[in-house]
Amino acid sequence: QVQLVESGGGLVQPGGSLRLSCAASGGIGTIDTMTWYRQAPGKQRELVARITNAGSTNYADSVKGRFTISRDNARNTVYLQMNSLKPEDTAVYYCKMTNSRRDYWGQGTQVTFSS
Repeated sequence: QVQLVESGGGLVQPGGSLRLSCAASGGIGTIDTMTWYRQAPGKQRELVARITNAGSTNYADSVKGRFTISRDNARNTVYLQMNSLKPEDTAVYYCKMTNSRRDYWGQGTQVTFSS
């Protein structure tokens, strides 16, 4: 059974950095697209960054220049390097991996600002 396990969330101060990871296990096969989403309290889930198997990336306007998505195909892992964090980046961050058959979602990892 395919599982996606996220890690790297936590408490951060404004201007700080975090690196999120999401690793797939259980025979997911070739992953076409890896995507990070986030959902803030009371808001809809939104796309943060996406990377294709060819390495093409796209980002939400709100994170361009601050966040970087990358992937390690050998490890079936996607990363999200988040720099210059702002309080509005507070959210639960979810990864999604898509193969030829379906989407798979992680359980989410919380990013919270400390005052």
